[in-house]
Amino acid sequence: MTDFATFKERQQQEWLTGDFGIIARTIVLVGELLCEAVDLRPGQQVLDVATGTGNTALAAARRGCDVIGLDWAAPLLARGRERAAAERLPVTFREGEAEQLPFPDASFDAVLSTFGAMYAPDQAQTARELLRVCRSGGKIGLTNFTPESFNAAFASVSRRYLPPPPPGLPSPFLWGTEAHCLVLFGEAITALQVTERAVVWRYRSPQEWLEVWRAALGGLQQTLAQLNATDQERLTNDLMALVQRFNRSGDTTVLDCRKF
Repeated sequence: MTDFATFKERQQQEWLTGDFGIIARTIVLVGELLCEAVDLRPGQQVLDVATGTGNTALAAARRGCDVIGLDWAAPLLARGRERAAAERLPVTFREGEAEQLPFPDASFDAVLSTFGAMYAPDQAQTARELLRVCRSGGKIGLTNFTPESFNAAFASVSRRYLPPPPPGLPSPFLWGTEAHCLVLFGEAITALQVTERAVVWRYRSPQEWLEVWRAALGGLQQTLAQLNATDQERLTNDLMALVQRFNRSGDTTVLDCRKF
């Protein structure tokens, strides 16, 4: 049996380190696009799972929905509340996790997650929970990084310098494939629609990208903290090479135009 509990403790500590809101603010557009893809309607009950600082929850509230943003990271929820207050949007933010959603069956017209639920280690349980709280005829809308994406490559480079994950732990980037989603949701859904889009990371230079992610991304911070000076330099060089490989700008600007 895969040791999900130990892995989740380490994972949660990573997300509580740094300031992920700095990165989240660069992908606000993704939440807006997801809400448009799901075709939200005013008055619908919407749940945003692993909301982080609330990008998608706020996007749904702008469309007149009654929204709950759920995350177990209290500091990120606090930032979401600040953002909702600034826009005068009535979003409710609650603590909780994707594998055990604290809501009755069939509570929501739409269940959303933007690069969030995909990172829950027990993927089958997560899919069951998303289905359980969604009403019959409702919609589940997810954005997931694909196995070919920059984020998947970034995770692969970082893993070279970490202890191996627990045996049997599936890659979160499998969520970015149609075949895997069909396996997870099976006959519980009436239709599955997959649309490939691009997420673009915009920075002035590869060096700026590295500085921002090193300061804001808890997982990268913790990885570097575990390494000696030589391996820290090796990892940094590997990440810079990765950015250069994915750069599609034609200049020094860092752009990832791969699908998610």
